[in-house]
Amino acid sequence: MSKLTREEFRALRTRAEHDLAQSREVPSILICAGTGCIAGGAMKIYDNFKSECEARGLKVYVGLKHDTDEEKSLHVKMSGCHGFCEMGPLVHIEPMGVMYIHVKPEDCHEILEKTVLGGEVIDRLVYHLDGTAYPKQEDIPFYKKQHRVVLENCGTSDAEDIEEYIAKGGYSAFEKALFEMTDEQICRNILDSGLRGRGGGGFPAGRKWDGARKQKSAKKYIVCNGDEGDPGAFMDRSVMEGNPHSVLEGMMIAGLAVGSDEGYIYVRAEYPLAVNRLKTAIARAEEMGLLGTNILGSDFNFRIHVNKGAGAFVCGEGSALTASIEGNRGMPRAPSSMACGQSPRCSTTWRRLPTSRSSSKTAWSGTIASARRRAPARRPSP
Repeated sequence: MSKLTREEFRALRTRAEHDLAQSREVPSILICAGTGCIAGGAMKIYDNFKSECEARGLKVYVGLKHDTDEEKSLHVKMSGCHGFCEMGPLVHIEPMGVMYIHVKPEDCHEILEKTVLGGEVIDRLVYHLDGTAYPKQEDIPFYKKQHRVVLENCGTSDAEDIEEYIAKGGYSAFEKALFEMTDEQICRNILDSGLRGRGGGGFPAGRKWDGARKQKSAKKYIVCNGDEGDPGAFMDRSVMEGNPHSVLEGMMIAGLAVGSDEGYIYVRAEYPLAVNRLKTAIARAEEMGLLGTNILGSDFNFRIHVNKGAGAFVCGEGSALTASIEGNRGMPRAPSSMACGQSPRCSTTWRRLPTSRSSSKTAWSGTIASARRRAPARRPSP
């Protein structure tokens, strides 16, 4: 694929939005492909669904596009984590909105026959609580009061499909920042939004970005902290596995804001699926010209690398993390400023991963008030 200009990107977005709208008119099977569901056999379920469709002569498409109205295809997709891991493997059927729990590979035949083709809900596979059945995900008490920000598209999108990400507004915030905003305006937008770091300190992201912007240095790096050493947290992992392009976009906007042309995502090696999906996302963005040199026909260059940590808990701290990336022992240094960290060779803006996702939403929001609503200072629930 040739590298996109801004006009070609906009044309691609329009086409992807059309394809997404078309795809919603045909049955879609979304198999949760987060780490928990994969451990429970989600990949076998995915393969079984495809085999069942082939046995019936049904056309199957993995992606947005579909054939003519006379010969519409069935969509079978792997999504990011739905969040209800204790009930996995999970299978979501659209446009019915039905979610099945504890699905086994041998259930695929019945699901396809009764639900996808027949429109019938299989009661034994839906979630039950206190004698009440909840066939639709939106009605399940676990989900009902959730308002997702960072994890908005996790569980509803194919994590490896860049066109689906673009169809849902992906990289539009970066395009706006690249062509319509100065570095100072980007930092002011982030500061006015009230967006804060998702760690215990809650440091204002705008102050951090603006401090790095003003830093005089020949080389600056954006470092995304996806180490996540807290036992059982798995929020960073869910974003990296389920919506990796949002992480890249947030880093690219930060790069524009502070004057950086290179970034690192620090991920613990115990997250192999997150590492693979991040690398896939980077490769697809590079193919389209959204990463690399002269992005979208501009003079902005940006590259992103994935660095795997060895699992040391201390490397979740910013200065220890940057030391580890540089090949040194991951030891914290005496804190000097929350805005940016100093190394012998460069200045570095480091930040916790969820902030990068929220920053793309903040830059794209039309008003500061909207940004405040969509980017809460407190850590969201997965």
